[in-house]
Amino acid sequence: MTTPTAASAAYVDDSSSWDTLDLDPRLLQAIDQLGFEKPTLIQSHSIPLALEQKRDIIAKASTGSGKTGAYGIPIVQTILTNNDSVGIQSIVLVPTRELSNQVVQFFEKLTMYCKNDVKLLDLLANYSDQVISSLLGNKPDILVATPSKLISTLEKQNGGIDLSQVKIMAIDEVDLILSFGYLDDLRKLESYLPIKKNLQTFLMSATVNDDLQELKEKYCSKPAIVKLNDDVSQSKLTQYYTKTTEFDKFLLCYVIFKLNLIKGKALVFVNDIDRGYRLKLFLEQFGVRCCILNSELPVNSRLHIVEEFNKNVYNLLIATDETNDFTVENDEKDEAAEDEDDIQDKEENEGKKQPSRSKKSRKSAKRDKEYGVSRGIDFRNVACVLNFDLPVTSKAYIHRIGRTARAGKAGMALSFVLPQKEYGKHKVACLTTAKRDEKVLKRIIRQQSANGFELKPYQFDMKQVEGFRYRSEDAFRAVTATAIREARIKEIKNEIINSDKLKRFFEENPQDLIALRHDKELHPSRVQSHLKRVPDYLLPEAARSDVKNIGFIPFQKHKIHKNNRKRKNGGKKADPLKMKKR
Repeated sequence: MTTPTAASAAYVDDSSSWDTLDLDPRLLQAIDQLGFEKPTLIQSHSIPLALEQKRDIIAKASTGSGKTGAYGIPIVQTILTNNDSVGIQSIVLVPTRELSNQVVQFFEKLTMYCKNDVKLLDLLANYSDQVISSLLGNKPDILVATPSKLISTLEKQNGGIDLSQVKIMAIDEVDLILSFGYLDDLRKLESYLPIKKNLQTFLMSATVNDDLQELKEKYCSKPAIVKLNDDVSQSKLTQYYTKTTEFDKFLLCYVIFKLNLIKGKALVFVNDIDRGYRLKLFLEQFGVRCCILNSELPVNSRLHIVEEFNKNVYNLLIATDETNDFTVENDEKDEAAEDEDDIQDKEENEGKKQPSRSKKSRKSAKRDKEYGVSRGIDFRNVACVLNFDLPVTSKAYIHRIGRTARAGKAGMALSFVLPQKEYGKHKVACLTTAKRDEKVLKRIIRQQSANGFELKPYQFDMKQVEGFRYRSEDAFRAVTATAIREARIKEIKNEIINSDKLKRFFEENPQDLIALRHDKELHPSRVQSHLKRVPDYLLPEAARSDVKNIGFIPFQKHKIHKNNRKRKNGGKKADPLKMKKR
């Protein structure tokens, strides 16, 4: 979904206008304030079907095409039309807290001129159960929540929430909701809602597949299926993969981001929280500013980080994508029949002890299960998605690369792939998920090819990168397991100090605050200031006189004949170890 801004011109329906949709004047005024000059294709197709024919809508359209407005506008219009109704009239279900925040912001702007007639409640906001009970007593018209949060609230209220008046239910990013394991919650929700004939349903997603069939049968009656051609957006996404060793991932990241080989903002995905901190501390050795996003951070902190990234405070964000834990089993079931190697692996694993699976379950229980970063968060103007760690499923890959080339803009996706023969050679830099990289890559290539897209191999010129290896090894050694642990402790301590919920506690217990603030200073990694500057002799020869000659991955090659090469200092060979004064 996108924030409340005008959609790309590629998705605008020039043959339609808002005046033809017979909307409430207050709603039209808000739409004009938002800058929506004309409906998008998904909106001009869906809104009349929803308002005039009262049809259920199953919509597939690219990110940035206006899907949120396609269900948001009918919801507000229906509430304004039936202003005599009292109670919850609409439910909007989303997969993550972050997306909930964005949807709420959109509805707040959509109802800016009719706030007294359309009340909104975000169940995922940081409210206590008592506050939620009080807010529900005000009889909001629209509820926004994840399926699990809605069910838990319904159970805690013990029948205190009446959903019998609900007229519209919208499920945003429905494919991600299914992959997150919310299907059981949606099944439970059926008993709280009015019968199917009295409920209008919107199922919105960038992808529609067979998993949607059960929801379609439960909640839809003769739905209108709206599928729009997304070639306009996808054609501007270029996809590459490069095979590399585990350590060379760090080396290439250093070269790419220190020399600004990627122009614009970049989103880097890793598969493990420690992995994210290791990469962050590694890059900080070279003065590369970046922020980190993972499920252990509080919701407000995550939203703040996304906001800082969108405001260009940071141009590099390292995100831990833990949707792998939710989607890997379903993805393997879907594609095992197509991949004999995976079937063999599955049979081998069934015959072995699998203590790691139980550990993963225990570990994931500590995380925010409603956290999702590969989908559902509005990362603006991302020029490149770098899969530092390849996802464990092809479905997760689609979700990740969807963060770039949005709203008609161009973008690039680059994935590091570890060959099977290289697995385990660098124990410190190794990650267990990389063992299956080549098999996952085959799935991704097959899937992208089936959809008409090409995943191209990319070969770095390692001879030009080799000069940076010694510095990378030096920086990598400085980022120890202790440094990573202390960095995480320092971040937790900062969250505690800045927590609004603990502000009163610290006022009553000032000694505890003093103890936190004056605790030993943590040094996450050994500071090496000399690494922040790149000596000229490390750069490719063509780029030493002019940094602009550094090309877009890899470096540009300029062949110069030895007879035409002009030497400086009267023909004497320059000493590469002597750095220029700056």
